[in-house]
Amino acid sequence: MTVSKMSDIDQPKRVPPMEAAPEYAALQMGELSELLGYSLKRAQLKVFEDFLRCMAPLQLTPAQFSVLLLLDHNPGRNQTEIANTLGILRPNFVAMLDALESRDLLTRMRSPNDRRSHVLTLTDKGGATLTRAKKLVATKHEARLIELLGPANHVALLGMLAIIAQDF
Repeated sequence: MTVSKMSDIDQPKRVPPMEAAPEYAALQMGELSELLGYSLKRAQLKVFEDFLRCMAPLQLTPAQFSVLLLLDHNPGRNQTEIANTLGILRPNFVAMLDALESRDLLTRMRSPNDRRSHVLTLTDKGGATLTRAKKLVATKHEARLIELLGPANHVALLGMLAIIAQDF
């Protein structure tokens, strides 16, 4: 058996190794750093990361915590009202309710007034979990944000975000 020599065309092309830069320079952000939407999204990601760390012992997401909190203040409201208030799409909300119900944190019952809808209530376990979650949020998560921003800026930022959420 003879082995033919590969022509230069058949040879795989070798790319010379890149010279390693001693340090990567930070990317220039350009107009991105001046766009409120971009800054809000970056801040939201950081806030959610911290929230998830705080809630790790309870395994609650920000949306799940919000649902439990609304139900605590509005027992017996229907799931459409809760989903609309939080801006959660119906398919996502139903899956979230399934997860919370499987953990015995809330119950869904047919509405006595409208059999097409379901009303939601916290279970005893859901109430106890929410109590623990509120304590974690207040003493860790929100406390860190207040420390970072300062109390006056924290209140001011909440006010500014409320304006955007309502009037934009």
